[in-house]
Amino acid sequence: MIEPFGARLASAMANRGPLCVGIDPHPALLASWGLPDSPVGLQQFVDITVAALGEQVAIFKPQSAFFERFGSAGIAVLERLLVQVRETGALVLMDAKRGDIGSTMGAYAQAYLSDGSPLASDAVTISPYLGFGSLQPALDMAAQTGRGVFVLALTSNPEGPQLQHAVQADGRMVAQAIADAAGAANAGASPMGSVGLVIGATVGVTGVDVSGVNGPLLAPGLGAQGATAEDLRTVFGSALANVVPTTSREVLSAGPSAAGLQDAAARMLEQIRQVLG
Repeated sequence: MIEPFGARLASAMANRGPLCVGIDPHPALLASWGLPDSPVGLQQFVDITVAALGEQVAIFKPQSAFFERFGSAGIAVLERLLVQVRETGALVLMDAKRGDIGSTMGAYAQAYLSDGSPLASDAVTISPYLGFGSLQPALDMAAQTGRGVFVLALTSNPEGPQLQHAVQADGRMVAQAIADAAGAANAGASPMGSVGLVIGATVGVTGVDVSGVNGPLLAPGLGAQGATAEDLRTVFGSALANVVPTTSREVLSAGPSAAGLQDAAARMLEQIRQVLG
């Protein structure tokens, strides 16, 4: 049986450092690299990024939407990306933010988490805002195949608190209930479970306790989005050991030079290590 995602991620972070690099090929970034906004440009972007950073970072986070916008040709590039990254030994977190109910959620789980699927990734982001229980097909598939999920909990967009900070009948914030449910799913796992949370590095003090999650805590927003490595202390407190900081523009803007990408990733990793230890 394949080693659970939480254990594989912990090993990758120990060996390569706790940095996740987003692969977000939006039109302006492609243009800045001198690449066409087309599937051809998309593939060139992926080739350069993975070749430069594939043996340096623990995990990549491709944003599915930037590939989907080209239809089947873009999805084909995304499928090849998964193969390319796998060959470097890095992990892939598919940033798809899927969320639905019943058989539809089951189909999403098959797409991203089942053995043999051309889009199968090491983990996928999912949305719990149809109820945490609606995620069960994904949780079950991930457990069966040794993959992971990252559940949206506290996002950095200004509209997020309207729902995430809302108080339930039991007195807990919605985000706290999500964190507690993730912790229950990860109970007993070592070194950490495979059900992670997504918590923006820019959210500040929220009052949500994530110390009992026992799973990876993805922290997007470092660099160009305004957060610094020091902000991680404020957001995550005693749970810093499980934080997976992620950045895209701060590293990708240094391309298309391979040396530029590598230097930018190394600088960001050093800043993170000074905080996380």
